[in-house]
Amino acid sequence: TPYYQVLAKEIKEIHGDSTETKELLKRVLTLFEDYLKLSQNANFESIIPAFRDNSPDRIADIISSHLYLHLEEKQNLLETINSLERIRRLNFILENEILKIHSRLKKDGKKYSRRKTPFSDPNQKIFPTGLGYKKEEQPNEIEELRQKIAKANMPKDAEEKASKELERLEAMPPMSAEATVCRNYLDWLISLPWTKKSREKRNLKEAEKILHEDHFGLDKVKERILEYLSIRQLVKNPKGIILGFIGPPGVGKSSLGRSIARSTGRKFVRLSLGGVRDEAEIRGHRRTYIGAYPGRIIQMLKRAKTKNPVFLLDEVDKMSMDFRGDPASALMEVLDPEQNDTFLDHYIDTDFDLSQVMFIVTANMLEPIPRPLLDRMEIIRLPGYTEDEKLQIAKRFLLPRQIKIHGLKKQNIKITDKAIVNLIRNYTREAGVRNIEREITSICRKVVKKVVSKGRTHEEKVTSKNLETYLGIPRFRRAEIDKKDEIGVAIGMAWTEFGGELLTFEVTKVYGKGNFTLTGHLGEIMQESAQAAFSYVRGKMFEHNIAKDLHKNYDIHIHVPEVATPKEGPSAGITVATSIISLLTEIPVRKKVAMSGEITLRGRVLPVGGIKEKLLAAHRERIKEAIIPLDNKPDLKDLPKNVKDDIKIHFVENMDEVLEIALTRELPIIPKKRKIAASSEIPEGEEEGGGSQEPSIAH
Repeated sequence: TPYYQVLAKEIKEIHGDSTETKELLKRVLTLFEDYLKLSQNANFESIIPAFRDNSPDRIADIISSHLYLHLEEKQNLLETINSLERIRRLNFILENEILKIHSRLKKDGKKYSRRKTPFSDPNQKIFPTGLGYKKEEQPNEIEELRQKIAKANMPKDAEEKASKELERLEAMPPMSAEATVCRNYLDWLISLPWTKKSREKRNLKEAEKILHEDHFGLDKVKERILEYLSIRQLVKNPKGIILGFIGPPGVGKSSLGRSIARSTGRKFVRLSLGGVRDEAEIRGHRRTYIGAYPGRIIQMLKRAKTKNPVFLLDEVDKMSMDFRGDPASALMEVLDPEQNDTFLDHYIDTDFDLSQVMFIVTANMLEPIPRPLLDRMEIIRLPGYTEDEKLQIAKRFLLPRQIKIHGLKKQNIKITDKAIVNLIRNYTREAGVRNIEREITSICRKVVKKVVSKGRTHEEKVTSKNLETYLGIPRFRRAEIDKKDEIGVAIGMAWTEFGGELLTFEVTKVYGKGNFTLTGHLGEIMQESAQAAFSYVRGKMFEHNIAKDLHKNYDIHIHVPEVATPKEGPSAGITVATSIISLLTEIPVRKKVAMSGEITLRGRVLPVGGIKEKLLAAHRERIKEAIIPLDNKPDLKDLPKNVKDDIKIHFVENMDEVLEIALTRELPIIPKKRKIAASSEIPEGEEEGGGSQEPSIAH
């Protein structure tokens, strides 16, 4: 057979005189206790439970496992079958080990009194080198921690807490679990930057130069940073500022934080809050929990090694809450200048001053952020870039960076301005520049392949004509605004977390019973806005000679293309009303006009949000005219000049003004005598008691 065969036989242990065994076992236990106190290898009290209800042989095995013996000695003990003989050998080994320890102590000039624990005298702590510890390791560690606490420049409360914790650590066995917890806590207290600060740059010209080097545009943000640095020139210790950057992805919110840190000479730390749903992530865990650690605010400050870094809280609108608490509520204390000088982390359990930290909060949307948290920030909107700004950013920043990353030289690749504009229009659709850089990266990869195959001196020119050979067919097509004016089709302007968009609203009527249908993945608010617009149109039927039997014989169906994209908001009201009236009066809507505004049942046009983003989207799609509410006129203050020059903007207060601009010709008006109907009259085409009763509304 290819396998070994073994004949096993159970060896029964031989028990000697039980009385002598018990007496000798008591002596062995006493020696073992002394040995543990000398070596501090383990706590005797923690081993006692293992001795209960066990035979002398089992107790001997347990004691042997805690001794630093050679393998041969352990094997000899294990092979000793006679219980009494095994305990005698163990007694001899323990006496020898204790004598060895005593001899080493005499060499060091130290005294040791038997039965006296090392902890009874705080100045007498013995850790023999032969038992797994370096000589006087524990005293050296305690003294080292004491010196570090003195050098940490902690506040009085924190220093007192650290000193008490050090006293507890000094009285503990070094291998105990509690000692590890104390040691970790002291390490955190010592490593925090209680008084360490970065030296700030206060040269305004140098700071302005750095900001312009790193980012194109964003003048409002740069101005705010320079204002803060100006205040630093006059005020020695001003309160830290909390800036909130709100804008779509890719506009430079996070990278702007790094530029601010570079321009001010501070350290930079970033904390991503996306998906955070536990309050302990911000405030830390209490030390009573196993595996407790400080919150991420304290962790980042330890990493920064200064108490005044630029602290970026990224994606704050992506936080959520569950049964473990609300992290947004914990952030209120962090971001409140009036109370963040006494921020209390549950793990550190003492106040830490955050007042000198420059906090920068980024988000894509304001709506998910709790209102109390918003009140603590200075909101600065980054709406996105125009086509001209994207062109300059691509030429000045994105292309040179990718050339360097891919190991190319400037003479290896040349991309014309027309090619970049074509890339922006047909291969990206965003408010920022992230996808533009991704497409430039794709071009650079293909150029690198040609340079490697044809030689380092090879030159590649990318034009609008050969762009498809690098990027493939265009991914996006422009909105259909160059076709003829159509009936029942209007262009609305929308605003999402990714920037502005144009939406086409299509309306048709089919035979039915007056039902109203909405399709296109519309949100609840947008559906209600469309319902209000439809009710407004039904109220205007008799004034503008709109089909009087609409509510009896026809169904109205409104559809917004790109069904997969969710759409939400109240700003579609005037667009829906315009498209319905165009359908019912058979008057086309001007194709080069885009609009946005909320409508009331009486036809008033109310202001909406995201005007700048919407107009930037209209400019991107070559819209010539835009209709917006009059109350949104102040929002154009920050609109780029080229957008104002290229788009004719109409400000309206009511729906009549919208129709006058949007439709290709005026609506027919019925003479005033037929406009108002008494409440007791029944409109033409209705039978008494039949159908739905439509009120006659005078506007």
